[in-house]
Amino acid sequence: MKKNRISKNWVNKQRKDIYVRKSKVDGYRARSAYKLIEIDEKFKIFKSGICVIDIGSAPGSWSQYASKVVKQGKIISIDLKKMEKIKNTFQIIGDFTEKDIKNKIKSYLNEEANIIMSDMAVNTTGIKDIDSIQTGELCKEAMIFSKEVISKKGFFISKIFMGSTFNEIVALGKKIFKEVKVFKPKSSRKDSKESFIICKNLR
Repeated sequence: MKKNRISKNWVNKQRKDIYVRKSKVDGYRARSAYKLIEIDEKFKIFKSGICVIDIGSAPGSWSQYASKVVKQGKIISIDLKKMEKIKNTFQIIGDFTEKDIKNKIKSYLNEEANIIMSDMAVNTTGIKDIDSIQTGELCKEAMIFSKEVISKKGFFISKIFMGSTFNEIVALGKKIFKEVKVFKPKSSRKDSKESFIICKNLR
């Protein structure tokens, strides 16, 4: 009974959500596209002809946006799930945290990446501290990997949750990059503890 009530609430929330409705009109696979659009508008990240790595890409809305704005560039999308094809993208199916998947990404690159972005999150347990820690670990792993493949003036963008690992992630960002900002887009739900860390210029 409780489960039915939760799923009914979720359906009602989706119906009322302006960004869910907008994503259907604009042809994006998820409302999360608007978070990336806001990040790009604020920090001026994307341009034509660059190389982008999208970690935790399914269902593909971030790769869709990148495909629109990165004309004649390269976009590598990585996720555990297979996605419906997106123009101008190369898809790798597998667990990003595994060494062979990281090697696969590197082997496909014949240049340094200009943007590494991650919307990775664990399947939520409902226990906010645990969710925050586990998602934080994914962010740190993506950030450490970016050191190996990102250009000197590259951007790293990742979802993070406010919680016990927040300061640790910001500190790691400052150790790897010269500029670090934390930003919560308007399209991020008010009741969500998510924010995004935007790092620029490798040390």
